[in-house]
Amino acid sequence: MPEALDILYEDNHLLAVCKPQGILVQGDKSGQIALFELARRYLKDKYKKPGNVYLGLVHRLDRKTAGVVVFAKTSKAAGRLSCEFRERRVKKLYRAIVEGKSPASLTLEQILLRDRKRGTSKIIKKMVPGAQRVKLFFRVIKRSGNRALLEVIPETGRHHQIRAQLGAIGYPVVGDTRYGAKKRLPDGRIGLFARQISFSHPVKKKEITISAPIPRIFSLLI
Repeated sequence: MPEALDILYEDNHLLAVCKPQGILVQGDKSGQIALFELARRYLKDKYKKPGNVYLGLVHRLDRKTAGVVVFAKTSKAAGRLSCEFRERRVKKLYRAIVEGKSPASLTLEQILLRDRKRGTSKIIKKMVPGAQRVKLFFRVIKRSGNRALLEVIPETGRHHQIRAQLGAIGYPVVGDTRYGAKKRLPDGRIGLFARQISFSHPVKKKEITISAPIPRIFSLLI
């Protein structure tokens, strides 16, 4: 568990942090401390606020994925930014290290079905109740042996979308045995990192881009 948040951006309306691998964004019934609560504690301590501190959760990363997470510090910012996510006006960029000889670039349009009981998602061939269409684009940045470093741009943002889509075509994320990787990595980490997010500032109305530095351990995988 991190002792201090890795702050990437902060103003009166937003707080962006780099989420470590292995921590939940929002708490669940396991009772483990989540990034959301750490961020609230940070704001409470920094500004010496009495009582509860408002913090809006507008998007998530899954436990195994590290990278940029943006919170809203006001209800107005939360509402406007949530609308941007729903309308797909937020641009997200990931780095993924995958197994296999992937093509130099590819656009994937598939159908994703989430299994809430198992906490997984899978690619299926035909639409069924509860399924969603998903789309992403990737290009190879670097190759090394049987691995490739990809830049991934998801057009949609669904549960385990990148992991499921890449695994379904035979290029699973390194360490992601749930979606087809050959072996696990230390600490259960996987080669997926939310590198950058761009959107219109909910109050200032100007385009803002927030990036997180690639962790050294991630770079060593390729």
